[in-house]
Amino acid sequence: MNKLLLAAALGAAFAAGAVHAQEAAVAAKPDNEVSFNAAVVSDYRFRGISQTRLQPAVQGGADYVNNPTGLYLGAWASSIKWTRDAGGDGDVELDIYGGKRGQLSDAVSYDVGVLTYVYPSNGLKNVAGFANANTTEVYGQLGFGPAYVKYSHSVTNLFGFVDSKNSGYLDVGANIEAGEGNTINLHAGHQKVKNNDVSNYTDWKVGVTRDFGIVSGALAVVGTNASKTAYASPVNGKFTGKTALVLTISKTF
Repeated sequence: MNKLLLAAALGAAFAAGAVHAQEAAVAAKPDNEVSFNAAVVSDYRFRGISQTRLQPAVQGGADYVNNPTGLYLGAWASSIKWTRDAGGDGDVELDIYGGKRGQLSDAVSYDVGVLTYVYPSNGLKNVAGFANANTTEVYGQLGFGPAYVKYSHSVTNLFGFVDSKNSGYLDVGANIEAGEGNTINLHAGHQKVKNNDVSNYTDWKVGVTRDFGIVSGALAVVGTNASKTAYASPVNGKFTGKTALVLTISKTF
């Protein structure tokens, strides 16, 4: 009996050691990591509003992170149509961002940073009733397990709105693991445009993301209560904040 107990104890100790070794291997990351991403979407929705006149877009980006400090930098781009719709020019959005993320406790994470949206040669400052589309925001996020709350604050005019500095966007949501490579995506947000109340609105999303190994696929229902007058495409008159199903196929490598 004592020999059996000893053997069981040794076996348990060996198993525990193996588990710890596996965890250490998973946890071990290089100090510096670079990743790339690419995607095709059926409609590029930003805060619930279509940036592509309810049409598809191609997207891609690159990210760098220093794991010991949590400092990161990144760039991301997408095809767009809205700056031309507004009477300007350009068909590309380029986002450049940097910040720091980490843990406040075992249960609470944080992410703070700065993000600049660049619309090359957008020309909106030369269009009556518009400001330059280029926008810079500072943001802060707290995470609680799968849930998060994030606030973004513009330190410039917001996406071509005149006299809109100090606009804000509140974003709450959760990404809940559902097993078999599936994640449930829930989101609600509210955009407040300074000195332009008709452009304030709330948006929401309910979707699912599935990792297929080679690529990831996401399907979501996206909608807003935005003004149909303020957010109608001047080209075809379609409401760019309408409720719709959005499909995304993406790859990170």
